[in-house]
Amino acid sequence: MPKLLIATKNKGKLIEIQNLLENIPHQLVDLGDAGITDDIPETGATFEENAIQKARFAGLKSGLLTLADDSGLEIEYLEGRPGVKSARYVPGTDNDRVNQVLKELKGVPTEKRNAKFVAVVALFDPRDNSVKTWRGESLGTIADVPRGSRGFGYDPIFYNFDIRKTNAQATAREKNQVSHRARALRQARIFLE
Repeated sequence: MPKLLIATKNKGKLIEIQNLLENIPHQLVDLGDAGITDDIPETGATFEENAIQKARFAGLKSGLLTLADDSGLEIEYLEGRPGVKSARYVPGTDNDRVNQVLKELKGVPTEKRNAKFVAVVALFDPRDNSVKTWRGESLGTIADVPRGSRGFGYDPIFYNFDIRKTNAQATAREKNQVSHRARALRQARIFLE
């Protein structure tokens, strides 16, 4: 069975991707399995550029078919921020980033708190240097306070229109049916199968 390297150091994201790609005809391996300990560059201006950059970097280093994603939260009122810098919006933990967003939206009415999660999945094949990408989006709004204890990142404040609760209040199964990453990975899965 051919190997497919999942190029992420984010444990929450890795588990989500593994669940969404379960039973494909590839053996899923992570960066540790491939012996990659380097920091993978993310210097692109778009989710697409970052996903391709990560997949290409890890794929060339490992020689394996490699899947990477770049994703983030875009908030309309904040003119698309945190965007591609979602994981690095402010130094510290996910809680620090959540608190920063809530601080920036303090006093902003619900109807102006529209947001979307965006994910771009890139698949790099080092044998022919080819790249394919798929994009997924999930629409919602930013809650006034964190709700729920599941998920990671901005999940506690992202009220998802599809499931009518925050991503952190949803079960993994509920979230994986409608998330931005799930929507992109469903397209990638069809290609990989």
